[in-house]
Amino acid sequence: MPNPPHASHRRFLDASSPPLSDVARRTLLNALDQGWADPRRLHAEGRRARALLDGAREAVAAVLEVGTDSVSFTGSGTTARQLGLRGLLHGRRRAGRALVLSAVEHSALLHTGQWHESTGGTTALTPVDSLGRVRLGELAAQVRSEGVAAACLQAANGEVGTRQPVAEAAAICADAAVPLLVDAGSVLGRDALPIGGDVLVADARSWAGPAGVGVLAVRSGVRWRADWPVDENELGRVPGEPDVPAALAAAAALQDAEQHRLQRAEVARDLVDRIRAAAAAVPDTEVVGDPVDRLPHVVTFSFLFVDGEALVHELDRRGFAVASGSACTASTLEPSHVLAAMGVLTHGNLRLTLPLDPSAQDADAFCAELPGAVADVRRMLGSDRL
Repeated sequence: MPNPPHASHRRFLDASSPPLSDVARRTLLNALDQGWADPRRLHAEGRRARALLDGAREAVAAVLEVGTDSVSFTGSGTTARQLGLRGLLHGRRRAGRALVLSAVEHSALLHTGQWHESTGGTTALTPVDSLGRVRLGELAAQVRSEGVAAACLQAANGEVGTRQPVAEAAAICADAAVPLLVDAGSVLGRDALPIGGDVLVADARSWAGPAGVGVLAVRSGVRWRADWPVDENELGRVPGEPDVPAALAAAAALQDAEQHRLQRAEVARDLVDRIRAAAAAVPDTEVVGDPVDRLPHVVTFSFLFVDGEALVHELDRRGFAVASGSACTASTLEPSHVLAAMGVLTHGNLRLTLPLDPSAQDADAFCAELPGAVADVRRMLGSDRL
């Protein structure tokens, strides 16, 4: 079957890992010329690189509303999540070896929990409701149990968009004297940063920064200790030398995203409302996540009698880049652990993450093509005859 005429114009609606923003690209290219030296050296080139790295740290700290010394750069968002949690667990090892995680956390944190169990610790998963929001009553009971070293809660779910009650969870954890790690990756540059959390982690790709840069912020006074060989880099929190140009580009992209966040979010929220309505109009479709208290730029829906991978390929043929499966494990093509925890349909799902500068034309074109794409896939699979 030939491609439709409009397929030559690509519409990118999978911006959980978008291309570099223009600001990030310009900053990176300039920093490659200016910040290539070892920032630990005392010569002029080293001092210049150190000044650029310090500037990047200050910029990120200002957005996170933490002290400059709280911020470290890691080699990826996954590394930030893993090191952030491992440091909390090791720093609190005398308090106990129990860990509390919401059932919808990023796979990097869930995998760290599994690793923790393999070393003799225990992990409790806090359930969520049908919208994907953590059940605070059960979280409270879990963190008040004996021997809890740390807890984790995402700021919002990057797959279904539902915001989490971070402020309430932080208060519960503080009352139980349990530090809370907050995964802020899905909100930075996109939504307001929630109040609370002792350790914050994020991935620069989320705000169109360079791949290979994660952010780890440990608030002053938090008992956090590395359980790996410590060197002099990144305040002793991250092994290995930081990529100065990439860190500077990530900081510049975050500043730019925050500067335009409110205006972009207003546009994105309206477009996601349109997309949610268009998806809901397709027969045998479930639109998931909180329709109101949510990220402005994310939407997920599931279709009965449809294979999600086949639908992604059909939409790709029509010129649309979308995602299927879990936001953090899509490459495995396994059913989404987020949707499973919510108790909703786990197969035949699509996830759209709008770019930082969302296009009404792209969203409207998607809404127009979606019913036909679903019908064609159902026809191809023979499910239209069921």
